[in-house]
Amino acid sequence: MSRTDLPHGHKLSMAGEDYLEAIYRLAHDDPDGGAGGVRSVDVADLLGVSKASVSKALSSLRDAGMVEQARYGRVTLTSEGREYARRVWRSHRALRAFLIGDLGVDEDVADEEACLMEHYLSEDTIDRWCDYLENEGHSI
Repeated sequence: MSRTDLPHGHKLSMAGEDYLEAIYRLAHDDPDGGAGGVRSVDVADLLGVSKASVSKALSSLRDAGMVEQARYGRVTLTSEGREYARRVWRSHRALRAFLIGDLGVDEDVADEEACLMEHYLSEDTIDRWCDYLENEGHSI
């Protein structure tokens, strides 16, 4: 499978999922729960990309119905975008927990590799993996 092919259950490209996950994480870490939205510059900082790249990605995410943004305003997730991002972030955390806790992979390597893996596994596989990890006592 190439990086441009979408596995079963994935509606967005790998990059689209990364941007959506970043918005979700920033909103989740915000004291007001991201109710006011997140700044695109914060997305750029978190992902280490240019503001122009974020702008282009946000346009695609808006077209997909995943985010809303007033012109030059803060970005908020739609209900569909929030659910999609929640699943991607859950996948990332589960994979990272497994790589670190069960395989002893270095944290930085585990984070990077979990980010790659989360984009290629089907929703069914991720759900089964998360259930397994939770049954094994992992907090994800």
